[in-house]
Amino acid sequence: MNDDHYFTARPASADERRVIDVVLAGTRLRLETAPGVFSPGHVDLGTQVLLRTVPDPSGRILDLGCGWGPIALTAALRAPGAEVTAVDVNERALDLLRRNVDRASAAAPVAAVTAVSPLDVPAEERFDVIWSNPPIRIGKDALHELLGTWLPRLAPGGAAWLVVQRNLGADSLARWLAAEGADTRGWGAAEKVASAKGFRVLKVNAA
Repeated sequence: MNDDHYFTARPASADERRVIDVVLAGTRLRLETAPGVFSPGHVDLGTQVLLRTVPDPSGRILDLGCGWGPIALTAALRAPGAEVTAVDVNERALDLLRRNVDRASAAAPVAAVTAVSPLDVPAEERFDVIWSNPPIRIGKDALHELLGTWLPRLAPGGAAWLVVQRNLGADSLARWLAAEGADTRGWGAAEKVASAKGFRVLKVNAA
């Protein structure tokens, strides 16, 4: 697998758009994807596990590492009165998500979705819900830096839900989250709340 979609603003692969059929939040959609983004041909298994586990969101929602949009779009469909912010370093992914929001809104009511680079999110903005299939393959140090940046941005009473493949370090990440939260890194308790198809779903509460 070419992993440049995790950290490359402008993927080197050809931008060959195509349309796939997916079902998100019970709604059948035809959405755009392209090479150079994560799981361009389908909703990946980890994301499926996450979306089957999380409760309906509300308030201000963050999709961390949005790709072409299955998590952000599911949140927008399940909570049309919410505000969804979707971030990714990959410009192609952000363009795809913006186009897919238009496609989804033609099929059903959806929340407002803002798809932006991480640097474009105001530093003071806080989120009630974070959903993420984080980019494990960027390496442990980079992953810890990523989560250490965004988890402290949970609003009081908020929670983050992360899905991680078990054989790619889900249990060690859960231990790190619990230990760092206990050391007042800016978030509270962390726990494993579900396990399916080789993936763990971790919940991290606001501090």
